[in-house]
Amino acid sequence: MDGQAGLTPDAHALYNFAFIDEDSKREIRRQLLKAVALPGHLVPFASRDMPIARGWGTGGLQVTLALIEPQDVLKVIDQGDDDSVNAVNLRRLIQKTTGVQITTDTSEATIIQTRHRIPEERMRADQLLVLQVPMADPLRWVEPTLERATEMHAEADYGRMWVYMYESVVHSGDMNVSSQYPVMVQDRYMMDTTPIPRYDVPRLHMAETLYLFGAGREKRVYAVPPYTKVAPLEFEDYPFRTEHDPAQHCKKCGANDTYLTSHFVEPLAPATEGRWVYACSDTSYCQKRVERHSSHTQANLSHP
Repeated sequence: MDGQAGLTPDAHALYNFAFIDEDSKREIRRQLLKAVALPGHLVPFASRDMPIARGWGTGGLQVTLALIEPQDVLKVIDQGDDDSVNAVNLRRLIQKTTGVQITTDTSEATIIQTRHRIPEERMRADQLLVLQVPMADPLRWVEPTLERATEMHAEADYGRMWVYMYESVVHSGDMNVSSQYPVMVQDRYMMDTTPIPRYDVPRLHMAETLYLFGAGREKRVYAVPPYTKVAPLEFEDYPFRTEHDPAQHCKKCGANDTYLTSHFVEPLAPATEGRWVYACSDTSYCQKRVERHSSHTQANLSHP
């Protein structure tokens, strides 16, 4: 297969297909295979220098570039939004160096690269979700030394993390972890879920899709293969809970079963009060709902 078939003439002269050289791609793929074989296990890899700053998604970008092929369809989101600065620039870089088709529709994409969210639409087995990771090891909260944290993972010694969670409940009445909620994978490895909200954590359990995680700054990759057991940390008398509030709904599509973001609307008159307004974090899913509702309304009007 011609690795540069989708490139424009200018890009063909400037870049290898998907920017990274082929030897580096093979090394990343080998480490990803190991990560898939050991779900939740942190696998070191030789993180390359990328034309973006570390901390802006270099790990997820390298995973995507190592796996993408000319026939793939790509979607890039940041906190569910297709049009954020991070999403737009990563998408532009990948498209410029591969020539692949770009989409904002989750159902059309074969590879989705994301930061902070898992798409609302149920993903299929023939799709791949790549997550950008700022901090790969959940034990960093309780053990700053890398060597000791590695030993703790090898020995499945997670007592200090359980104590940390217990203290959070005692001090605040909650787990006090709004994102990057730690989970146990296959009852063996404790894993960081990246800054996805607690609302998205249950989507990792027994999912049909392969989830790949890349931390460029920390030089680690890990994976959750399809149909893998993923259980959030919880106590028998204090179970895991999400942030979902069914009383809130999206101002645009009316959904109350999605993850919502909020902003405060200032009052128009001095005597009135401001209010919080909510909207779906997943902009593509929200737009689909609006279009379906509009089509349904028009159909009802034309067929009384």
